[in-house]
Amino acid sequence: MILVKEATGSLRHSLIFEKYIFIIIICFLYTSCANESNKVEANQNETKDIHIVPKDTEIKDVNFITEGPKFNEDSAYYFIEKQVAFGPRFLSSEGWESCAIWLEKKLKTYTQHVIIQTAPVTTYDGKHHNIKNIIASFDPQKKNRVALFAHWDTRHVADYDTKNKTEPILGANDGGSGVAVLIEMARQFSIQSPNIGVDIVLFDAEDYGQPENSEYPIMENSWCLGSQHWSKNPHKKNYTARYGILLDMVGAKNATFRFEEISRTYAKDILNKVWKKGHSLGFETYFIFEDTGPIVDDHLYVNMILKTIPTIDIIEYDPATITNFNKHWHTHNDNMQNVNKESLNAVGQTLLNVIYND
Repeated sequence: MILVKEATGSLRHSLIFEKYIFIIIICFLYTSCANESNKVEANQNETKDIHIVPKDTEIKDVNFITEGPKFNEDSAYYFIEKQVAFGPRFLSSEGWESCAIWLEKKLKTYTQHVIIQTAPVTTYDGKHHNIKNIIASFDPQKKNRVALFAHWDTRHVADYDTKNKTEPILGANDGGSGVAVLIEMARQFSIQSPNIGVDIVLFDAEDYGQPENSEYPIMENSWCLGSQHWSKNPHKKNYTARYGILLDMVGAKNATFRFEEISRTYAKDILNKVWKKGHSLGFETYFIFEDTGPIVDDHLYVNMILKTIPTIDIIEYDPATITNFNKHWHTHNDNMQNVNKESLNAVGQTLLNVIYND
């Protein structure tokens, strides 16, 4: 994802890159107005995947608070650990291949309706890959539906670190946290179905975007390749949902989420709905009623290309950093030490209550 600022802002894009982002946002504003299974467990030292949570939390799985079940933050944390154990999960890497197999198998324990959407792509560096979007549907016969999104890949370079900048990162928060929250929600859906149908879409290749000052020719729309493909080719013909919610970087300590501009433009009512629910549950320090600028993330393409699903982005915004993202964004410090259960719970519990009250 990219936070878009003016040239005088704190995020230092090259002039060419700024021009490219400016063009994207202008277009968006005009638009709004007008494979081997053994690899899976290679590092897990397990004979099969087992859902493990502390004993004192297991009894809470089917308990309801207000309008939804109790979110299990220990479970979500465990699902991040599982992803990180595969190592970096950038396009075509060994960790990416193994994690894709695990995600498919895990989601199939919660629903039989799991689809792997593949497509060939060429990245900014001229390399050819086959992306994998992973889609899990709950109660597909229900016409009243909501779409939940996250990206499951991780950054292939540590371009915002001070060392080993060309090496891939683990992406515990940036990638792992959003996926983990949605997997835990999938587990809850398998225990107690909500009144509406839900589709969980895990996008690939969100984070293989062109770095600043790249030696390669500028490639337009180099980020969010998985969501671009899905938005042009939904997993089901004529697919639509009442609204969509994207999760990105939702697991850091004291994370705060604000009214991002693209979300405001396309889905202001959904922003208000989610933020108000968060406040009613006591998570007002996380969900801040404050406007921020636009962010190029998966929701941009869902809104601009598909157009039928107004989608918001719940993404950490930190006004204290130069990038306004989490301080460990695109660095090697984006590891399990950067994951906080309370933040996972704030997001997960809020979304569960939104879905079960819909």
